[in-house]
Amino acid sequence: MPYSTLIFDLDGTLSDPAVGVIRCMNFALTSFDYSPLPEHEITQHIGPPLELTLGKLSGSEDKTHIAALAAKYRERYGELGFKENTLYPGIEHMLSSLRANGQRLGVCTSKLPSNAIKILECFKLIHYFEFVSGPATPQPKSQQLQELLATGSISEDALMIGDRAVDLQAAHSNSLKSAGVLWGYGDREELKAEGPTHLFASPKELTERLQR
Repeated sequence: MPYSTLIFDLDGTLSDPAVGVIRCMNFALTSFDYSPLPEHEITQHIGPPLELTLGKLSGSEDKTHIAALAAKYRERYGELGFKENTLYPGIEHMLSSLRANGQRLGVCTSKLPSNAIKILECFKLIHYFEFVSGPATPQPKSQQLQELLATGSISEDALMIGDRAVDLQAAHSNSLKSAGVLWGYGDREELKAEGPTHLFASPKELTERLQR
């Protein structure tokens, strides 16, 4: 430390997307005659790419069908779902404090960049971030980080921060340090199994330990 850039995941790290995700997921599933799923069956999949989650929840391996499900999900999400996020307590103060202390911040999410930007704008957080990375087509987060490195948007001393194993795995596959947060959807066991450099219980703890 200090890290050149702090890269934040969005869902489960900055905001809680549960209400919108549940409603949009069931909208997509029922549009194709699947039965709606209970909340707990959906929320355990928050974090990984949408197409991967829809494949698991629908039981389908047909890429064309999964793409159609994803399109239906995004139809509702782009209109209503992004508004159904809630900001975790302490996030705005965390970002404000880190920026005031001279820290460079970015976002790397599995969401479409347009939806991620709309969420950050809703919470008036967009000005804290120098970039927002999201896939235009289905793409693992590891590849997003690889592209950020290749374009010089981040350097090898950046830190990836997220609430699920997939965030930490993406960092490690690119030789980046990682930090897990415990207020999202990944529990301590899931995150510790990935060997993160840091594990934070609250935005306050993250701020105190990562300020320059």
